Amino acid sequence: MKQNYTVPVKLNEEMIRKLLYIAQAEGRSPSAHFLFMLRNNIAYFERTKGKIPQDALRGISLEEYAEKE
Repeated sequence: MKQNYTVPVKLNEEMIRKLLYIAQAEGRSPSAHFLFMLRNNIAYFERTKGKIPQDALRGISLEEYAEKE
């Protein structure tokens, strides 16, 4: 089973309203739309700066973001 992680995000009122507006217009939940934007940002980063090395990813600690079971 895949581990899930939580990253708290602080948004001002205008940003959250715009996120909710766009998510609704695109037929997504706010969470699904946020993940959609994140995937697109990662793809853009890797297209413009190169693929992120797997060994670099393995070196990043995820402990503080792991959801407690």
